[in-house]
Amino acid sequence: MGSKKPFLAVLLIQTIYAGMFLVSKAAFNVGMNNFIFVFYRQAAATVFLVPLSIIFERKNVPPLSFVTFCKIFMLSLFGITLSLDVNGMALIYTTATLAAATTNCLPVITFFLAVLLRMETVKLRTSPGMAKIAGVLICIAGAATIAFYKGPHLQLLLHHRLFGNPTSQEQDSHVSSGATWVKGCLLMLMSNTFWGLWLVLQARIIKSYPAKLLLTTLQCLLSSIQSFFIAIALERDLHQWKLGWNVKLLAVAYTGIIVTGGTYYLQTWVIEKKGPVFLAMSTPFALVITMLCSATLLGEAISLGSILGGILLVGGLYSVLWGKSKEQKMEKTSSIAQAEKETEVKEEAASQSPPPPFFV
Repeated sequence: MGSKKPFLAVLLIQTIYAGMFLVSKAAFNVGMNNFIFVFYRQAAATVFLVPLSIIFERKNVPPLSFVTFCKIFMLSLFGITLSLDVNGMALIYTTATLAAATTNCLPVITFFLAVLLRMETVKLRTSPGMAKIAGVLICIAGAATIAFYKGPHLQLLLHHRLFGNPTSQEQDSHVSSGATWVKGCLLMLMSNTFWGLWLVLQARIIKSYPAKLLLTTLQCLLSSIQSFFIAIALERDLHQWKLGWNVKLLAVAYTGIIVTGGTYYLQTWVIEKKGPVFLAMSTPFALVITMLCSATLLGEAISLGSILGGILLVGGLYSVLWGKSKEQKMEKTSSIAQAEKETEVKEEAASQSPPPPFFV
């Protein structure tokens, strides 16, 4: 049973993410403002994480310089606040299935950004390097397929709108209109680009502020403040800010507490046990779960273009991950061989050195 725990954990993580796409889309379908949603989500996450940070890391609080604080502020603004705001806009124009599909290109986008920032290298004449480049190209093809080719729509016979019907015909027209669909796809890719930038730059921030839970809590707090000012500037109707005992409150509580709090611990545990590649390879599970649930619970029609594009995105993901894994194995083998060679040279030099002088 112990060997199966990581597999069960990644399945739970991807199920939680699938639920995030579904409840977020359901909240937008009943008229919730996406900017207000992001604020409430981040505020709920902050309220949940602050006590945990005090309990677990109050004794190891590292010093926070002004420069580091400014870096964390900007990282929160682009990597969390703008990423979630843009993602919410994209989700209104598209579907939960598309949101789950585009997350498969996140590792590819992250790799591409790391190369641009010279944090990753690509050896074009090696099989891992060619696999990485092929993965990027396949991912681009998948994104283009989703954006520009819809094809026939597939709808399951058994479906029921669990969270009710959309409040206006405008939201249904968003999905049916080709122009707004393409806009939604581009916004979704922009959101993932912000998210990938956050993943890349966070590695540098952690070196100067190594308390991971405190760093997450601080970013959630800053994101709450940033998203509040964005939301209050764009939506001043007090009615939109009210939360009742409905899907809006469910979405805020689920994304703020379960997604931010629960998956943080689970992902850390899985990476510790199996490594980041194992976690990234489980991403397609969320696509499959979201596709089935959005068709059955939200009554969304799945287009052939979304299925074909999703397959290409998953293929690009695995190509990049294979190249990265193969490259790491080659580097490990090379370092071991180099260490053995250095040991042999030292032993040979020691055997050829003259014996120490003997004094009577």
